[in-house]
Amino acid sequence: MTNQQETAGSRVIVSVLGEDRVGIIAAVANILADNNINILDISQTTMQEFFTMILIADMEKSKIDLAALKVQLGQLGEKLGLKIDAQHEAAFRYMHRL
Repeated sequence: MTNQQETAGSRVIVSVLGEDRVGIIAAVANILADNNINILDISQTTMQEFFTMILIADMEKSKIDLAALKVQLGQLGEKLGLKIDAQHEAAFRYMHRL
């Protein structure tokens, strides 16, 4: 079994969308780090004034559950004027299948 297969059950997808500003990646990463959630992969881009980011994180050793993470990220989104969401990888794959 590969490392990716071993952590697949605890992986979440975090998405961020909104107007670009300084500190977005740091703020999201700080929430994850404070809760012992490991970023496995991250992609971000700015299209004109709009910031988009998607990341895959491993919650296997997390101090909180997905519901609590969603609350924390949602509060950060409100504070920064962003739409931030987190969902279990399996739910994300199901919603985005062809």
